[in-house]
Amino acid sequence: MFANTYSISSKSTNKFPIIYSDSFLSHDTGLYHPEKAGRLTAIVEALKNSAIATQLTWQEPTYRPSILKEVLRFHTQEYLETLQAITERGGGYIDGDTIASAQTYDVALLALSAWLDGVDIVLESGRPAFVLARPPGHHARAHSGMGFCIFGNAAIAAMSAIDRLNLQRVAILDWDVHHGNGTQEAVWDRPDIAYISTHQAPFYPMTGRKDETGNHDNILNVPMRSGSAIAEYLPVFENQIMSFLRNFNPDLLIVSAGFDANADDPLASILLKPEDFGIFTKMCLDLTPKILFGLEGGYDFDSLSRSVISVIEQCL
Repeated sequence: MFANTYSISSKSTNKFPIIYSDSFLSHDTGLYHPEKAGRLTAIVEALKNSAIATQLTWQEPTYRPSILKEVLRFHTQEYLETLQAITERGGGYIDGDTIASAQTYDVALLALSAWLDGVDIVLESGRPAFVLARPPGHHARAHSGMGFCIFGNAAIAAMSAIDRLNLQRVAILDWDVHHGNGTQEAVWDRPDIAYISTHQAPFYPMTGRKDETGNHDNILNVPMRSGSAIAEYLPVFENQIMSFLRNFNPDLLIVSAGFDANADDPLASILLKPEDFGIFTKMCLDLTPKILFGLEGGYDFDSLSRSVISVIEQCL
């Protein structure tokens, strides 16, 4: 298990917090898998060589002794035990495209800890933060990993913020090109958590229809056609998403920040540009500064890195 690191506080600095650990690179999916460690190293290198490098503060996540309790807010004990057994054997497939290596169980727990640290930082400072972690999470279901994802990071972070920190309402905005079926499953019966998703459709995982609205009308799905670009996205954000978020009035906004809707991404057919994610970020900041961004997808290293920079630039 990874050792504890120092506790996190962002009150003493005006720099933008990035929660990151080199330990996230130890989740080994193999050289040819799209969701590989190079995604993070490319982003880190781009940020450290960018014009905003001096305005960033890098913070190690804290491994939480209570992290298994946090995981069980959504996932089953059976899944936890199965995942641990796979990793103890040296790794294997959770499903057809979701791989666990010998370190994955520990890395996924640390990644979730990072998301929870991010929640604490945002609520303590009243300003945004970015969790630069892997494995991603929005496809993970209660009983299994799925679609490169191990634990439902965004959903669990939202649940924890409400149950642990006594928030009234948390919203999750998911602009990854794939629908976050796992996140939706987790919050379907939660009137205190809203889930909003834009995603290419029809497309993997073949969920996220408009009529999937949750048991409390707390879910907004906005399927986007293949080939959609910023001209199609702007009216969606302006007329649907921001209105939905304003009506929900969250105490905290969590963004499942996937960047595979970029035109250069090899796994999808949406035509956004890196600077477009900065536009979405500015709209969100007009709603609330209490935003936690957390990495989901994005598999073209250059557009992925530039998209992360575009988001952070709007927060400075």
